[in-house]
Amino acid sequence: MRTAGSIPSRRAAGAPDRDADFRGAVGLVAPYFRKYALRLFVGFLALVSVDFLQLVIPRIIKFAVDALQKKTATQALLLEYGGYIVGLAMMIAVLRLFWRNMLLGFSRLLETDLRNRLFSRLLVLDKAFFQRRTTGEIMALATNDLSSVQLASGMGMVALVDAVFMGVAAFLFMAYINPTLTLIAVAPTPVLALLTRFLSARLHRRFKKVQEQFSVLTEFARSTFSTIRLIKAYNQEKPQAARFNELGETYVRDNLRLAVIYGTLFPISGLIGNVSMLLVLFFGGRMIIDQTITAGDFVAFISYLFLMTWPMMAMGWVADLFQRGVTSLGRIRGLLEETPSLQDSRDSVSAGIVRGEISIRGLSFSYPGRRQPALDRIDLDIPPGRFLGIVGRTGSGKTTLCHLIARLYPIPDGTIFLDGKDVNGLTLAAVRGAIAYVPQDVVLFSDTVAYNITMGRPDAPMEEIEAAARAASIHDEIVSMKDDYETRIGERGVKLSGGQRQRLAIARALLLNRPIIIIDDGLSAVDMETEHAVIRSIAEYLAGRTCIVVSHRVAPLADAHEILVMEGGRIVERGGHEHLLSRGGFYATIYRQQTNQR
Repeated sequence: MRTAGSIPSRRAAGAPDRDADFRGAVGLVAPYFRKYALRLFVGFLALVSVDFLQLVIPRIIKFAVDALQKKTATQALLLEYGGYIVGLAMMIAVLRLFWRNMLLGFSRLLETDLRNRLFSRLLVLDKAFFQRRTTGEIMALATNDLSSVQLASGMGMVALVDAVFMGVAAFLFMAYINPTLTLIAVAPTPVLALLTRFLSARLHRRFKKVQEQFSVLTEFARSTFSTIRLIKAYNQEKPQAARFNELGETYVRDNLRLAVIYGTLFPISGLIGNVSMLLVLFFGGRMIIDQTITAGDFVAFISYLFLMTWPMMAMGWVADLFQRGVTSLGRIRGLLEETPSLQDSRDSVSAGIVRGEISIRGLSFSYPGRRQPALDRIDLDIPPGRFLGIVGRTGSGKTTLCHLIARLYPIPDGTIFLDGKDVNGLTLAAVRGAIAYVPQDVVLFSDTVAYNITMGRPDAPMEEIEAAARAASIHDEIVSMKDDYETRIGERGVKLSGGQRQRLAIARALLLNRPIIIIDDGLSAVDMETEHAVIRSIAEYLAGRTCIVVSHRVAPLADAHEILVMEGGRIVERGGHEHLLSRGGFYATIYRQQTNQR
């Protein structure tokens, strides 16, 4: 918590958070390390073998230099040493190719598994989650954050193991040659350790801010392209471009602040390595003059120092990769830990709903954060095969009632029954599998007409597809298109009119052949005459099945078995068309206004 206080207290308060982030990250990826344990073992064995072979080469060079210094070297001996080095280099190349396939391949497998897990979790989350999290944020998690995790679990992990093994081994070889010179060479390294620890927390915070800003930028771009026609209609191209530029500049500023950390870590890591080299050249040179070590030992020592300089410089890079990975894993873990408000209980049964009978008892419902109830003590019985119409002013509760019947929000026990069974005692799949729902906002995919109709039944025969399209009064318009049912309709059905999109969605629902169909104002984009014709056609097509149609226009519902009039979350009128007209209430008033009757 950032409250007033000393700097040490703030660090102390922040430390548990970083520790918790690290433990959470480890807990998230640990199962994958167990799953691919054999692959990792073989890969690291090849990596360590490469490092060991690299450590052997300076010893061969030492013998060659000592032989030259002693003037005992011959052409055959030097060729023999050269052959050893070439042989070792070939072995290193083969083993390096092998560990790259094993270890970097593991990072890609981990990325794929996490992406699949992320996608699967998103599919089970309900509407409340998607009202809280933007599409851009989710896209950023599936792209930038997963890439950071892949880098940390791939090159980051390889660099860490490589640096630790190479650093320790090179240190031991150097100590074997001359302990005093070794202590001189490693004297500057504590500075690097302190610097890395000091900057790691700042790196974590700044990278997290960069990722969050990338989410904002992605969401802005997505929303702009999905509403491009509205933007053009309102002549907002320049303001949108200016806003995007502003967000981009913020993203650049955040990245530059992050780059300051890199700009500190890497140059200082290189500086410390070069300082070590300078110390070795100065003191090692004096040792050669004093004949404390041989020229071969000095050349080998320099070679080992070069090998140890890489681990010294790599620590900053490894710290960066792991901080990025831990930060991204924390963001991914937050999404994976999201739980839907609607879940099957252990006692839920998957009994099939075949008759389509709906009973509602004392149903009240309020949206989270709102005091005013959206529905207030609704009682309703819909027998199987009933055609029910629902009308009412905007905000009267029509759509909320449809959402609750379709099980899009949690409800109290004993309030909604399907075929006499409490929906809370049934699995979500059983309830939703019995209902074909056409929402107000039609969703179409950038694919063919046929694909969009058969989304729920991809194996449906063509005659059934055409029958559903005819029932939705869209078949004739489809066959007039260039490629009829194979016509690609563009993203969100951009090539179709609003009425065509709605009727295509209705055809999709009809094709499912489910005992209950709900059409929530799904014909608002067509004229009244077309709506009336479509509803009549649907009623004939759905004979024997329960159909609920919500509409702002009352005339097309004249053929319904029963019509509900809703107001303030309650049913204020109900009955047949003629009965409601004779009452002279809201229904009669709206009917006369819409049909120009006095």
